[in-house]
Amino acid sequence: MIIENAHVVTVTGEEIAGGHVVVEGNRITAVGPGPAPDRAGHRVVDARGGLLTPGLVNTHNHLYQWVTRGLAVDHTLFEWLTTLYPVWAGIDEHAVHTGATGALAQLALTGCTTSTDHHYVFPREGGDVFAAEIRAAAEVGLRFHPCRGSMDLGRKDGGLPPDHVVEDRDAIMAASEAAIDRWHDPSPGSMLQVALAPCSPFSVTGDLMRESALLARRRGVRLHTHLAETMDEDDFCRERFGSSPLDYVESLGWTGEDVWFAHGIHFDDQAVKRIGATRTGVAHCPSSNARLGAGIARTRDLRDAGARVGLGVDGAASNEAGSLLEEVRHAVLFARAVGGPTALTVRDSLELATMGGARVLGREAEIGSIEVGKLADLALWDLNGLGHADVADPVAALVLGSPPPLELLLVNGRTVVERGRVTTVDTDAVARECARVHRTLLEKAS
Repeated sequence: MIIENAHVVTVTGEEIAGGHVVVEGNRITAVGPGPAPDRAGHRVVDARGGLLTPGLVNTHNHLYQWVTRGLAVDHTLFEWLTTLYPVWAGIDEHAVHTGATGALAQLALTGCTTSTDHHYVFPREGGDVFAAEIRAAAEVGLRFHPCRGSMDLGRKDGGLPPDHVVEDRDAIMAASEAAIDRWHDPSPGSMLQVALAPCSPFSVTGDLMRESALLARRRGVRLHTHLAETMDEDDFCRERFGSSPLDYVESLGWTGEDVWFAHGIHFDDQAVKRIGATRTGVAHCPSSNARLGAGIARTRDLRDAGARVGLGVDGAASNEAGSLLEEVRHAVLFARAVGGPTALTVRDSLELATMGGARVLGREAEIGSIEVGKLADLALWDLNGLGHADVADPVAALVLGSPPPLELLLVNGRTVVERGRVTTVDTDAVARECARVHRTLLEKAS
């Protein structure tokens, strides 16, 4: 495929007005100005008036929550969790597959080519829910980094989750290793890589955090958890562990280039410096953070300190839109709301969603920018319409304007979205099934 006449944003610092990109198989083989010199044997896409970017990278999500949207909409995080845990306790393979398919299809429609997922609810009668979301990702066609989550600290032991949704630590460790054995593919161009992800300081024990870190490093996979999302969490850690959330997890081996935290809102200056010095990653989730009233992450400060920062939509029960492009816009606006008009540029925010996310996942050599030799994960945005045609800066049109139509999405060289329609799954049928599963889960919880 040749995409030409596009405004090409490579995210390496170079932009090419009226440029071309050539894709052969699953790799980018040429990038340059003007038309491609050799069209023989290629499908040519005329992208005149369009903006070509790398595919967006989603660094934090809970895909199953797509079928539990619109609940507890005016609650704090802890209130929201206690309301929804009884609903989530009823999920099974079908519910997770349905929710993941819906969430991933929506991500694709908003320019996402690579997504993580943090799945930590494993009902005893739910079947193989981890396999269910992996199957959904393969069907939709996104590059996928599922995180085998876990909770072992129930209410009877001082945690937040109900006791019936937590697991035994030995069982968690066995399942975590089994997930790596079965699913993790470290090979070049991989479409599927597993991480380990104990849920949060208020839902897991220190022993589980420590053992998960040891296992992950022994097996060469990454580590993910929620951290510093709310002041309630900060209070919990200081009361229970006598330390801040970062001090606590750092004592358990949870900083470094193989670790990334979701949210990272309530870090003081010293914490920001330590995260930067250790090259720890942060998944910034501006829409969910605002929806739950949790606060605004110090994105500029974290980047300046050397932290690897990407964007995440978070679970759809706290971000009903599930749009990764929306996070790009909100990242700019929220950073400027607290830090002034120069706190984050539109190109900074696009970089967060592309190379920033790729760095968080350790995939920056393969995805996140438009360069020869990189994987063909590309998003072509149509800026010809009323909402964008007269915006002087095409990157500003994408980031600050209304969401433009997505003309084409390639993942690993394969078309997943074309002219605003997902080509791999029937989204109308998925929507109907999502609504049915939503009703079923509410009935089970009542």
